[in-house]
Amino acid sequence: MTAADTLLGPALVEEATKKSGLIWVRGTGPARALWHVWHEGAAHLVGDGPGEQPFPAGLTDGATAEVTVRSKDKGGRLVAWSASVTEPTPHSKEWEAAVAELKGKRLNAPDAERMTERWARECRIVRLTPRDARTELPDTSGAAAPLPTPATTRLPVPAGLPRLLKRSLRK
Repeated sequence: MTAADTLLGPALVEEATKKSGLIWVRGTGPARALWHVWHEGAAHLVGDGPGEQPFPAGLTDGATAEVTVRSKDKGGRLVAWSASVTEPTPHSKEWEAAVAELKGKRLNAPDAERMTERWARECRIVRLTPRDARTELPDTSGAAAPLPTPATTRLPVPAGLPRLLKRSLRK
């Protein structure tokens, strides 16, 4: 660990994570892109419930996770850090403070009025507290095959579509 990591690491982790809309979190399985809120020195996530983002395998209370933060404007990796994972008890003081922040950032919730009760009943709130930061990132891209999904594409392109497009370009 260099002197720059010691001095600038925590500040870089906080600023980069605050400004990034997504962080890549790896537990024991493949990393997942997750939306989050930075609150009181840690990233807070909501998920693993109906209508919420799925967490990666191994993101449990007491575990560690690897977090990679991307640049909001260019999308490249800025900093990577390891985190201690804690799961506050629903309706505790820490849980209520995190939920108040998360609720303001949750977009398109189907039940905005009853969202916090649903989170307490069916979802998990996770706090990722930074342990150490690495400003030197690996030389490899980190690209991986997409995770399996039930989503499908539409039917094949109709046979006449290329001719129709070509004709509209001539006009």
